[in-house]
Amino acid sequence: MHRKSISVIVPVYNSQDSLEALSSRLCGVLEDYSDHYEIVFVNDGSRDASWEVICRLVDSNDKVRGINLMRNYGQHNALLAGIRIAQHGLIVTIDDDLQHPPEEIPKLLEKIDEGYDVVYGAPEEEAHEFSRNIASQITKLAFQSIMKVKVARKISAFRVFRTPLRNAFENFNAPHPSIDVLLSWATPRFSYVNVKHNERQAGTSNYNFGKLFRHAMNMMTGFSTMPLRMASVLGFIFTLFGIGVFLYVFIRYLTQGTPVQGFPFLASVISIFSGVQLFVLGVFGEYLARMYSRVMDRPAYVIDEIKNRNESTKIDDYNV
Repeated sequence: MHRKSISVIVPVYNSQDSLEALSSRLCGVLEDYSDHYEIVFVNDGSRDASWEVICRLVDSNDKVRGINLMRNYGQHNALLAGIRIAQHGLIVTIDDDLQHPPEEIPKLLEKIDEGYDVVYGAPEEEAHEFSRNIASQITKLAFQSIMKVKVARKISAFRVFRTPLRNAFENFNAPHPSIDVLLSWATPRFSYVNVKHNERQAGTSNYNFGKLFRHAMNMMTGFSTMPLRMASVLGFIFTLFGIGVFLYVFIRYLTQGTPVQGFPFLASVISIFSGVQLFVLGVFGEYLARMYSRVMDRPAYVIDEIKNRNESTKIDDYNV
């Protein structure tokens, strides 16, 4: 078996009850598969004792490292922080809730040996409630439109990729990153394998329909001009519709000698056009909001502390 060097990045948010089991299972898998590995837990502003648990894990195992962010920035922001300090040749990302079994990691590693740069662990059957599954599909459709890769519908937070890919986005510094889109800047060689997807072991999911929908909108307006094109097409369609309404009124006047009667007809036309105008303005507003956010130069994250075994580095003013 070809031995690899692996960095596992785990974004952590309010998961104190699952971290010890996750760390133990990851070590069990990686010790059999890799000569050199590390597990990096990135605490994304947890409100529970997650950071204290991470510190205990770091002190008891020199393969474990911890990053504590100043506040909650979001899953992809936390991943970006971990990816940038990863020390080994392959990076594995996995959620903190044990829904992705660590024992499935070898499947991803074997697939990447076939010449791919990014491999996803696609759930055989997602263990989420119906509304969450619908929101996930909306998000994956957004990925497909942006990334232009065949496996976009198979994207998950369980992935492995080659560490040099991060060079493609080393200067990226915006408050709404998307790791999958950033990876597509570096390579088109994506693939996936089917993996098990378990029920959540502890706590409750921090994602719901609203958060996933906002994430999809952030991706669409942050990494694609498709909504602007859609607004342009919509404007063109309703321009044709308006011309059609005008011709209908004009021809009726010529043939019958009377204009179109009735308030309902006029109110309906006005409502349709007003709705389209407001929708298009909303699309423009989303892009202006992204521009405003970028002009403020908000960082993707701010690190408070990096902890290695027997060593803790407190960072007072460290923006990445």
